[in-house]
Amino acid sequence: MYLCSGMTLEQISILNYKNIAEAQLQFSEKVNCLIGNNGMGKTNVLDAIYYLSYCRSFTSSNEHSAAINHDAQFLMLQGRYSRKGSPEEIAVSVQRGKRKTVKRNGKDYKRLSEHIGLLPLVMVSPLDWDLIRGGVDERRRLMDQIISQGNHQYLDALIRYNKALEQRNSMIKNDYRDPLLYETVEQAMSASATVLHQARQQWIEEFAPIFMRYYQAIAGDGERVRLSYKSHLGELTMQQLLNANRDRDMIMGYTTRGVHRDDIELWLGDHSMRKTGSQGQCKTYTIALRMAQFEFLKKYTGTTPILLLDDIFDKLDEQRVVSIINVVSNSQDFGQIFITDTNRTHLDEIIAMMSGDYAMFMVENGAITAVASRQEEVHQ
Repeated sequence: MYLCSGMTLEQISILNYKNIAEAQLQFSEKVNCLIGNNGMGKTNVLDAIYYLSYCRSFTSSNEHSAAINHDAQFLMLQGRYSRKGSPEEIAVSVQRGKRKTVKRNGKDYKRLSEHIGLLPLVMVSPLDWDLIRGGVDERRRLMDQIISQGNHQYLDALIRYNKALEQRNSMIKNDYRDPLLYETVEQAMSASATVLHQARQQWIEEFAPIFMRYYQAIAGDGERVRLSYKSHLGELTMQQLLNANRDRDMIMGYTTRGVHRDDIELWLGDHSMRKTGSQGQCKTYTIALRMAQFEFLKKYTGTTPILLLDDIFDKLDEQRVVSIINVVSNSQDFGQIFITDTNRTHLDEIIAMMSGDYAMFMVENGAITAVASRQEEVHQ
C-alpha cells in the first residue's frame, strides 16, 4: 500500500482531434465508460486524454499533425484536473507545419520534458500487441517511459545519450576520422549510458515481481512468466564497447552497440513469449505489463495514475475476463478509470462491483453523448 495523492481529470475540451470535431465532456472521478461500434471514436477520446499527459498520441506516428482532423488546420485540447487538492489546467495546440504548444495553467513550458510525470497515466490498448510481436524499440520505449516519469535524472540522461548518439552516427556517416571529435561525443554517451544501465537494472528487479503477480491474478497459477533485462553493457563499459566496435561501426554506418539496443526479454515458462504465446496469453501478458506499470508509477510519482482501458476484453476467455474485472474493480488500488467497449455487458459488471459514481457515454461518428451516470440514479 502506497501513500498517494489523488488526481482526476474533471473536464476535457476537444477540438479537431482526429474524427472528433468538437466535444466538451464532464467526467466521473471514478469510472467513465465509452460505448460504441468500432471506428466511431472511442479510442480517440482516450488518446486525447493520453496526449494531455505525454504531449503525443498513443496511436499515431510522431508526426503531430497526424492527429489533426482531416478537414482542419489545427487541433486544441484542454484538460481541467484536480491534482493533490489543487486545480491544474493543461492546454495543447498543434497547427499543421508548426511546433505544438503545451501550457500549464496558462504558462508555456520551457522544455516539454518538464511536463512528463506531472499527470501519470497508463493506457492498455490492443496496440500493446507490439510489445510482444514488435521490435526491440517498443519494449525499450516502455521501459524508458515508466522510469522517466518517476526519475527525472534518468530522463535527462536519456535525452543527452540520444543527442550524443545522433551526433556520433552523423560523424560516422560523414566519414569523420578525427579522434578528438569522437572522444568528446563518446564521453557524453558513456556518462549517460552508466545512469541508464544502472536505473534499468534496478527497475527490472522491482518491476518483474509486480508483473508476475498481476499475470497470475488474471491467468491463475498454471502459467509461469518472467522478465529479464538484456543489455550490451555488463562486463564491458560503454566506452569499451565503442572502442571495440569502432571499425565495425564505420563499416555499418552507425553505432552498433550500446544501451540504445537494450531489450526486455519476455518469457512464458522457459520459452520466449514472442514465439510460443497464444492470443489470449499475449493479451494477458500485455495487460499485466500495464497493470505493473500502473503500480510502479503510483509508487514513484506519489500520485495515483489515470487508467485507460481500451477494448481490453477482446480475445480473452471468460475466466480471464472475470479476473480482469475483479482486478480493476478494487477501488483501493485504482483511482479514475476510463473504459471502452462495444457493448455494455462488461461495463455494467464493473460498475455493479464498484462503489462511487460513474459516467457513461455513447460515441458515434466522433459525436459523444452522455447517456447515464450514478449521480442521475441517485436523484431519480
